[in-house]
Amino acid sequence: MGTITARKRKDGSVGYRARVRVMRDGMTYHETETFDRRPAAAAWMKKRERELSRPGAIPAAKFDDPTLAKAIDRYIEESVKEIGRTKAQVLRAIKKHPIVEMPCSTIKSKDIIEFLQSLTSQPQTVGNYASHLAAVFAIARPMWDYRLDEREMKDAITVARRLGIISRSLQRDRRPTLDELDKLLAHFIERRKKAPQALPMHKVIVFALFSTRRQEEITRIAWKDFQKEHKRVLVRDMKHPGEKLGNDTWVDLPSEAIQIIESMRKSKPEIFPYSTDAITANFTRACKLLDIENLHFHDLRHEGISRLFEMGWNIPHVAAVSGHRSWVSLKRYTHIRETGDKYAGWGGLRLAVSTK
Repeated sequence: MGTITARKRKDGSVGYRARVRVMRDGMTYHETETFDRRPAAAAWMKKRERELSRPGAIPAAKFDDPTLAKAIDRYIEESVKEIGRTKAQVLRAIKKHPIVEMPCSTIKSKDIIEFLQSLTSQPQTVGNYASHLAAVFAIARPMWDYRLDEREMKDAITVARRLGIISRSLQRDRRPTLDELDKLLAHFIERRKKAPQALPMHKVIVFALFSTRRQEEITRIAWKDFQKEHKRVLVRDMKHPGEKLGNDTWVDLPSEAIQIIESMRKSKPEIFPYSTDAITANFTRACKLLDIENLHFHDLRHEGISRLFEMGWNIPHVAAVSGHRSWVSLKRYTHIRETGDKYAGWGGLRLAVSTK
């Protein structure tokens, strides 16, 4: 027995979801499909009911055709590579949507598009949802013989991109001013004086700026991986598009970053034994308190790399510090308007080094 339900889409159009539910020999099977027109939904429903009435059709249809939710769970459980925090959060968020209740074999491009349209985030964020979901589609059939059609996913992404539902992440070009950095350091130094146990954000900020290291990388740097004589440090599990673990890379350290390291206390194996969540929370709250708008902690890396180019460094020299494997990625930093080192003689470095 089948039913057809009209559903209003985000764009105002109406979709017709046909649902077939068959019980035979103690077995129950249901399947859904969405159409733009009711007659098409009715025709599909009659066709599937006729097909499922044949001997052995229901067991065959039920054979290893789990829901998308199960495919996502298995992807998370069996991935040898570590799944990043953002990707894990996105996959968990997807599991809150109706699409995950659908059997893998029934999911078509229009179902995926409807799911993406139901998200209220910016196109860049929706694009991340599509990308992480596509990773599940890519391995489900060859790995587990789940009938997720990767072609349907690719078609959905193509349509969603052309309709503006998804888009690539925008490249940020926000750079902190010296005045903003001075305000942040003054704020955190004053807090440190009042509460000596507080996280020394003034040192973390200045190290991030001069080392060009990412937040997660900073918290993983160990004393044993610091080689002062060679002016370098081993960054473990450096961010890489294809590798989450084992991508350990030696990078050069500018003298300013070395000064910050030498000012840190050797109380734990890590030089900066703090959590990324604590660093983010402290930085965000301080910017809000100081009326510093639209500044992210990651912008310090952008500023640090831009500074090196402004000082006249060439791409290979900068890459030795930033850790970029592809010099093409650094081209966006080479179109600079300033020359020289605006941080020459900057009092913020002296304060960060001298203040505990």
